[in-house]
Amino acid sequence: MIEENGPSAHEQSEVSPSSQARQKLEGLLNKNMRIRMTDGRTLVGLFLCTDRDCNVILGSAQEFLKSSDTFSQGEPRVLGLAMIPGHHVVSIEVEADSLEEAEGFGFTH
Repeated sequence: MIEENGPSAHEQSEVSPSSQARQKLEGLLNKNMRIRMTDGRTLVGLFLCTDRDCNVILGSAQEFLKSSDTFSQGEPRVLGLAMIPGHHVVSIEVEADSLEEAEGFGFTH
């Protein structure tokens, strides 16, 4: 009888909730996101990373002083790379076009 190293087939089929959450976050990498903050500002940019404290790093970020219903309204201020502390995040939205592109590559949400 030959034994394989690593988890058995039964163990591989069980995916932990933390693993599912990680996969979902990985699928959102480099997608356009809109983050609303506690002070009323909205930041729009590419999702680059997060951490255990829910801090978020956005690339090519733009700041909008008034919340808007679309990604392109208002007068933006270009920030570039931005770190948003998790305790200032009110909501996070992913641009619909980004999700549609991800579905074409096997990402499910």
